[in-house]
Amino acid sequence: MGRKDCEEAWNGAEKVDALCTRSESPGSEGKMEERGQWGNKIEFVLSVAGEIIGLGNVWRFPYLCYKNGGGAFFIPYLIFLFTCGIPVFFLETALGQYTSQGGVTAWRKICPLFEGIGYASQVIESYLNIYYIVILAWALFYLFSSFTAELPWASCNHSWNTENCVDDNSYSENYTASPNATSPVVEFWENRALGLSSGIEHLGSVRWDLALCLLLAWIICYFCIWKGVKSTGKVVYFTATFPYVMLIVLLVRGVTLPGAYEGIMFYLKPDISRLKDPQVWMDAGTQIFFSYAICQGCLTALGSYNKYNNNCYRDCIALCFLNSITSFVAGFAIFSVLGFMAREQGVHISQVAESGPGLAFIAYPKAVTMMPVSPLWSCLFFLMLIFLGLDSQFVCVESLVTAIVDMFPEVFRKKYRREFLILAIAIICYLLGLILLTEGGMYIFQLFDYYAASGTCLLLVAIFEVVCIGWVYGADRFYDNIEDMIGYRPWPLIKFCWLVATPAVCMGTFLFSLIKYTPLKYNNRYVYPPWGYAIGWLMAISSMICIPVYAAYIVLRTKGPFTQRLKQLVTPHADLPQPKKYLSDCDSTRKCGVLSTEVKDGLIAPDKETRF
Repeated sequence: MGRKDCEEAWNGAEKVDALCTRSESPGSEGKMEERGQWGNKIEFVLSVAGEIIGLGNVWRFPYLCYKNGGGAFFIPYLIFLFTCGIPVFFLETALGQYTSQGGVTAWRKICPLFEGIGYASQVIESYLNIYYIVILAWALFYLFSSFTAELPWASCNHSWNTENCVDDNSYSENYTASPNATSPVVEFWENRALGLSSGIEHLGSVRWDLALCLLLAWIICYFCIWKGVKSTGKVVYFTATFPYVMLIVLLVRGVTLPGAYEGIMFYLKPDISRLKDPQVWMDAGTQIFFSYAICQGCLTALGSYNKYNNNCYRDCIALCFLNSITSFVAGFAIFSVLGFMAREQGVHISQVAESGPGLAFIAYPKAVTMMPVSPLWSCLFFLMLIFLGLDSQFVCVESLVTAIVDMFPEVFRKKYRREFLILAIAIICYLLGLILLTEGGMYIFQLFDYYAASGTCLLLVAIFEVVCIGWVYGADRFYDNIEDMIGYRPWPLIKFCWLVATPAVCMGTFLFSLIKYTPLKYNNRYVYPPWGYAIGWLMAISSMICIPVYAAYIVLRTKGPFTQRLKQLVTPHADLPQPKKYLSDCDSTRKCGVLSTEVKDGLIAPDKETRF
C-alpha cells in the first residue's frame, strides 16, 4: 500500500477500526461481531439529548433558580456552563469518538496511567443504574393510580389516611389549629406509596406494588437497548421527543391558570444579594455536572459509536444550549402551576415550592387536584416524567454495557452474549433496587442521591479528566486529533478551560463542598445514625479512590526504572489515529494503522504540555 492509498483509506475512514486504524487479533475473523455505529447523526444527537435532558431539568433547576436569587442565579450558572460544563462535555464526547472506545478503554488508550478515571465513572454509573430507575417505578405507580374518576390523593377518605389528614381546600385554615395536620397528597406519598417507616433502622418489607412497577421499568429498559445502538438509535426517536410534547402541553396549561404570573415572577425575580452566598455558586456548579451527565462515562460511550469524521464539536455546543434552554422553559411550566396552587390555597408560593421527589410526587400532584379534569393532567405529567427518566436510564445502562464489552470484546462481542450481559446487569440492579422499595428504602435512596452520585465525586473526576487531557496528553495534541476528525480547530477558549479554568473552578468547588459539608437529613428533620453516614461516605469514596489506587497499581506493576515507567504509562496506544502532520511516510511509519516504535515515541506530548 502506497502513501496515497493509505491516506485515502485514512481520510475516508468512518470507523476507528477501519483499514488503517484497527487490526483484529489472529483467529478472531468471523467470530466477533462488529462494534456497531449510529445509523445517522440524528440517532446520536437524540440519544445524548435523552441522556442529559432528564428529571433534573424539571424538578431541580427551577427550584434552585428560585431559591438562589431568581434571575441572578443565571450568572453563576452561565459561568459554570462555559468554564466547566461545555469544555468537559465536549472533551468526553470527542474522546469517545476519537478512540472509538467505551468509558474505561478510552482512557486506557489515551493515557494508561489515568485508566482509573474510567473505573471511577463506571462506579458512579453503576450506582445511578440502581437508584435512578426507582424514580420511574414511583412515576409508574402514580400513573396507574391516576386512572380513576377522582385522584386518590385528592381527599382524606381512604384507608391509608390518618386522623390528622385535612382536605386541601381547608388545609391552610386548619393547619394553624392543628400543627400536626397533613394533606392527603403527603399521606398518599408517605403512607400509600412508600409505606414510610420511622427511620433507616426499620427497613420493613418490600412494597410489592412498587416492586412490580420497578420490574416493568427494567423490562422496558432492557428491550430499548438489548440490540445495542441498533435498537437504542431507533427508540430515542420517540423517548427523546415525546417529553417535549408533554412539556409544551403542560406549559400552555400552566400559563393559562390564575396565579401563573405571580408564580413565574417568583421564579425569575432577581436578587443580586444572593450571589454573596457561596452555596449559590456550589448549587450552580453541581447542577451543571448533574444536568450534563459529565464524568459518568455516558458521553464517551455515546460518542464512541460516531463516525470518525462526525462534527462532534458542533453537536456538543448545540446539545448544551438545548439542555439549558429546556431547564429554563421547564421553570415556567412548573412555577406557573405552583403560583396557581398558592393562589388557590391563599398561601405564599414559598410554602408550596419544592424540589426533587417533593415536587414530582407532592407539590405538582397536589396542584393538579385543583384543576378541571385532574386525572388527565396527572397522567400527562407522569408520562412526561417517565419518558424523561427512561432514556436517561437506558442510555446509562448502555454506557455501562459498552464499557464492559470494550474491556472484554473477545468474550462479549459474540452472538447473544451482549444480550445476556444486559440481562444480568438488569437482574442484579433490580434485586439491589428492591432494597430501596422497602418501607425504609427512601432513607437509603437519599443516601445514594446525596453521596454515591454527589457533586463532590463528579468534581474530582472532572479535575483528573482535564489534567489528563490538558496537561499529560496535551491540549494542543488533542486539538490536533479533533482537527483531524472535524477538519478545523475548536474555539481556543475551550483549550484554555482544559488547561486553567476548569481545573481551577472544579478544585475550588470541590474544596468548598468538603469544607461546607453538612450531613444529610431526610426532610430536614430525620438525622441518620452514624453507620448510615458511614455507608454514604463509603459509596462516595468507592468511586473517588479508583483513580489514585489504579495509578499506583499500574505504576508498581510496570517494569523498569520509575521515570521510564511513567513515560510508558503516559504514552497513548499505538493504534490510535494520528493526524497527517505526524506521518512522514505512509509505508515506513504506518503498518496498516500501527505506528512504529520510533514514531510512537516521537509523538509523546511536547515538554510544554507534559509534566512528567
